[in-house]
Amino acid sequence: MNRREFVLSGLGTAYLARPKLSLAQSLVKASDYPNRSIHLIVPSDAGGGTDYAGRAVSNKLSDLLGQSVIIDNRPGAAGNIGVEQGARAEPDGYTLVMPITSFPMNPSLYLKLPFDTEKDFVPIVKVCSAPLVLVVNTDVKANNLQELIALAKKNPGMLNYANSGNGTSSHLAGELLKKMADAQIMSINYKGGGAAIVDTVAGRVQMYFSTVPAAFPNIQAGRLKALAVSSKQRVDMLPDVPTADEAGLSGFEVVGWFGIFAPKGTPKSVTEKLNVAINTVLKMPEIQSHFAKEGLVTGGGSQEDLQKLLQTDMAKWSKLIKEIGIQPV
Repeated sequence: MNRREFVLSGLGTAYLARPKLSLAQSLVKASDYPNRSIHLIVPSDAGGGTDYAGRAVSNKLSDLLGQSVIIDNRPGAAGNIGVEQGARAEPDGYTLVMPITSFPMNPSLYLKLPFDTEKDFVPIVKVCSAPLVLVVNTDVKANNLQELIALAKKNPGMLNYANSGNGTSSHLAGELLKKMADAQIMSINYKGGGAAIVDTVAGRVQMYFSTVPAAFPNIQAGRLKALAVSSKQRVDMLPDVPTADEAGLSGFEVVGWFGIFAPKGTPKSVTEKLNVAINTVLKMPEIQSHFAKEGLVTGGGSQEDLQKLLQTDMAKWSKLIKEIGIQPV
């Protein structure tokens, strides 16, 4: 048993020990809620994208609800440790979880998760999305996406792209580009985005689907060329960079997102109240400006919208992961 299997098997044991819903919890009413602090589990280290988005929302939500919303960082196992703890928390509205962007991908990347991604959570609301930007080294003889695709087709296997880890958004974006463009481009695995950016700037790899904030300084300084963003809309930080769809790759979209969920069994009156409150926060101009400055797109919407997004992305990534031959562990 390797370390990852050990961690996930331990989480499964903990999941089986989840306490049953008490009578008191079943009687939680929106009129009484919240009467104490709420914990928002963020399954990443402090300072990461999920943590940043969670803290921005929690501060305003605390003011709105009149109770503290405390960020509880629980990193590890590709976000699965924190998510599992959210799944087995008391379903009373006082523990919520905001998974990292691999949440809809992980069911296809792991043989045994200690929770059911679709069934063990009640969706509250989508907080924001995190588009990627396709950047290339300045020596690459392409100044737009169509020129890059033409170059790749003319020279099969000559170009390569960095990915920040097997099954990550940057990896799946690269593979989707290859598939939709029908081009042979080599994938080079890295252990994180920092090294991938450094090597793209240095020319050791030719391209990389980066988060916008990570690539922005090098784009501004002229050390990287930005060819397209991976979302349906342009990004405020890069207003002159077209979407992949605008650049000629119709239907291309790879966008990570952060959403807030409650454990299964949380009273509907409570989840509805949270949805209204968080939507109110997300409509605040200061929150929208805060997110835009970090390359994030503010979310919002109904609980059903988030559920549909989760289901759609799970199906989309499951299909691609199988097609490109990534074996679950």
